[in-house]
Amino acid sequence: MSRVFNEMDKQIFNKVAPELKGNTTSSGGHNYPFILRPLSHKIAKSAEDFRERMERLSQEELDYLVKLALENKEDIHSLEPEDIDTIMELVEKKISAQRMKELKNHLGIV
Repeated sequence: MSRVFNEMDKQIFNKVAPELKGNTTSSGGHNYPFILRPLSHKIAKSAEDFRERMERLSQEELDYLVKLALENKEDIHSLEPEDIDTIMELVEKKISAQRMKELKNHLGIV
């Protein structure tokens, strides 16, 4: 069963993809099960656009996404490689190097 967005998910999704005006449904008519995957593959126009959108997130919001990823409830594995790099850099900068290492270990990134 896929994840259903809660209020925090919707808040974050609206912050990184305001042009969708709260629509969390794909063009195929399915609710997005993740925040980051559609942002990386469908919404952001480039790696720079992805970075700009992710930089909008507060420390709390970013850590919330990391927590979901560590619980396998948010997909980071299948993001564009440069978007994974962006997430790692922002986690280290906004949260901590230790949290970034936890995420890298979880994802099997050396």
